[in-house]
Amino acid sequence: MSKANLLIVEDNVDLCETLADVFRKVDYNVQTAFSAREAEKVLRRDLIDLVLLDLKLPDASGLEVLTKIKEIDPDILVIMITAITNAQPAVEAMKMGAYDYLMKPFELDEVKLVVNKALETQTLKREVSRYRRMQKGSYPDNEMYGESPAMQEVKKLIKIVAETPRTPVLIEGESGTGKELVANAIHNWSARADKPLIKINCAAIPENLLESELFGHEKGAFTDAKHLKKGMFEMANLGSIFLDEISSMRLSLQPKLLRILETQTFRRIGGTSDIQIDVRVIAASNQNLEELVKAGEFREDLLYRLKVMVIKLPPLRERKEDIIPLAHIFLERNNREFNKNIQGISDSAKELLLKYQWPGNVRELKNVMERAAILCQDTLLRPEHLPGELRAHESAVVTVSVPEEVPAGNGAPISLAEMEKRHIQATLKRCGGNKSRTARELGISRSTLREKMKLYKIPG
Repeated sequence: MSKANLLIVEDNVDLCETLADVFRKVDYNVQTAFSAREAEKVLRRDLIDLVLLDLKLPDASGLEVLTKIKEIDPDILVIMITAITNAQPAVEAMKMGAYDYLMKPFELDEVKLVVNKALETQTLKREVSRYRRMQKGSYPDNEMYGESPAMQEVKKLIKIVAETPRTPVLIEGESGTGKELVANAIHNWSARADKPLIKINCAAIPENLLESELFGHEKGAFTDAKHLKKGMFEMANLGSIFLDEISSMRLSLQPKLLRILETQTFRRIGGTSDIQIDVRVIAASNQNLEELVKAGEFREDLLYRLKVMVIKLPPLRERKEDIIPLAHIFLERNNREFNKNIQGISDSAKELLLKYQWPGNVRELKNVMERAAILCQDTLLRPEHLPGELRAHESAVVTVSVPEEVPAGNGAPISLAEMEKRHIQATLKRCGGNKSRTARELGISRSTLREKMKLYKIPG
């Protein structure tokens, strides 16, 4: 996992360096700034994940710096530090987008806990924000591409179940078939469209944390429960919640989900009273839940409660008539993203796309078309731009040319990842290390550039 990039902005030099040492010891990349001017310089030069920001600085207020941070990159998390006993400035900072605040004097363990929690929830926050943006002014099924009879049936079922007020839905399908898109469409077609759609991957959160994430906890419920925490179900009230990879939910937690489905009530961890909610539950699984029931790994009563409405997504290999239209849609997107002018796909390349079995389904096709668009330097996408697994039956090895600014070095075949890494490095060098300018020239956001630099371990 990539190290998080922290910036500590604090004019008390001793405190600033103490905090920096604490986080360096737990393997974070840490930078420090003793003024607003120094902080802005770092923020414009480097990709920062989280800022610990003092509310009072010698050349500006922390609130002014917070405003500047959100202008530079709204995805940066900010935790305010204040010694002011009046809570109003801290409350104002929270209204302006700060993640949390800490009152001086504080324990170093408390700081570490708040920072770790902020970084753990960052991805989830970004996804929730993205889903909410998708809900505004977009057709509910605008991502549900495919005109095959199988996909038309899926769209029909989506619209039928969306009209019900609270009926639970189970979406079944292989990885990459678009289960998340179906969940979005159900919510957006429903009367709940203007309410939250909260998504959580049950397999992505450790078992011991999942209950707290879903149901919340009361202050003092366990050792680290220093504050009351609302869970995902509470946050999704009046809207929908999407439980991806529901098969990963441990047996001991499943009765609480069953109770919500039956009574629309639950209790926080450590709570003594029921909380009433109104939430539609949409669950998804790429595993056979009936087989898990037989194996004693999933509750039979929960399965039957979830299976009130089942939507089965067909794998891409069973709807081949959608492959070429989908490929063209992804190609058009990539033309815009990479500033390309690829006019179409050659017949021989289409043949390869149709012959391939697509174990990764639509997600794999999307990734293949992105790779092909990056490699294609012509107006027509050809077989040599497709990955080796699609060209496995060809007798000749196709040589793919590499742009001059991303040399292959010794002439050996170059991977897509290495090509992208070198292209980013070359653009960074040409832009003098300026991250904002680099992101603009690459045609991507600063957040995307941050993730790619982390992925390829590009310093800066």
